[in-house]
Amino acid sequence: MAILKRSLNKPQVKTSEAERYEYMSVGRLMWRRFKRHQLARIGVTVLAILYFVAIFADFLAPYNSGTRFKGFRDVPPTRIHIMSETSGLRSPFVYAIERSVDPETLRTTYTEVPDIEYPIKFFVSGDEYKILGLLKADFHLFGVEEVSIHLFGTDSVSRDLFSRTLLGARISLFIGFSGVFISFILGCIIGGISGYFGGLVDEAIQRVIDLLMTIPTLPLWMALSAAIPREWSVAKTYFAITIVLSVVGWSGLARVVRGKLLSLRDLDFVVAARVSSASDLNIIVKHLLPNFASYLIVSITLSIPNMILGETALSFIGVGMQEPGVSWGVLLRETINFVAIVHTPWKLIPTIFIVTTVLMFNFLGDGLRDAADPYSL
Repeated sequence: MAILKRSLNKPQVKTSEAERYEYMSVGRLMWRRFKRHQLARIGVTVLAILYFVAIFADFLAPYNSGTRFKGFRDVPPTRIHIMSETSGLRSPFVYAIERSVDPETLRTTYTEVPDIEYPIKFFVSGDEYKILGLLKADFHLFGVEEVSIHLFGTDSVSRDLFSRTLLGARISLFIGFSGVFISFILGCIIGGISGYFGGLVDEAIQRVIDLLMTIPTLPLWMALSAAIPREWSVAKTYFAITIVLSVVGWSGLARVVRGKLLSLRDLDFVVAARVSSASDLNIIVKHLLPNFASYLIVSITLSIPNMILGETALSFIGVGMQEPGVSWGVLLRETINFVAIVHTPWKLIPTIFIVTTVLMFNFLGDGLRDAADPYSL
């Protein structure tokens, strides 16, 4: 009897679980599928750390982006020690750096002077900055008194590369959101109008898209960026670069939106919306676009790294962000010379951040695509 009772109760448990799954909201179903995607969770975690670092870069960086250290040109990364010759294992510290010039090759070399140990301290006073651009402050997460510390080395004009990398993350990371926002709005609106109305409107829009897609992207970006006045402020240049990157970014999305709407506009639920006197904009935004939200979500997440790479490429070749603006592309400009890469390889460190960011966005896009797909398990 006990075995028979367990066998009779077992289907009831399965039925209750199936019912709970069936009556879950769309948001909960997406979140449940998203949590199963391990790479997507890694992507979200790493991206959250990167954006946190970008927002609070002034506090996390020991120096401002324009601070120069006289006599410390192209210094290699500072070595952090925890073993002392006198006291053994101790808290992290650094040694002073001595500069010397080879009389034969005239190359500058830097060597440690292990006479005095300089401890790394936390929450120290340093260069002044504004917290989130509002409140003045001068405390930093870490620093060293009496000597300087350069975790990523210095550049050709004696500026700390670690501080500039953290501060440059602001432009490189957030320009992707700004550019994608404009491209997404243009792509959905123009593609929606083209696919929903059809006829001459569709024909005219598609010919414009064809024209834009035949122009090579990078030369077009270069031509538009070259027209930006060099005397503009960093803020103006930032928004100008955002618009430049968005000029052709919407065309691919608009074409896909147009194709989706062509296949959906004559379905019963759309006809019912028209009969109920719903406006054309309401039908497009509330009834048609949500039917392929999974593609739109993936398009957004995959377009952001493309925008980041676009800004990096333009700044790298000198037609994007300009000094005193700092971005990862601006930092990589010093590596355009092969000799500089050989003698100062630490200047390629910003590349690690670029590759990591793009890879994490791809992980996130894959996870969101699977979560939004109603046929995924």
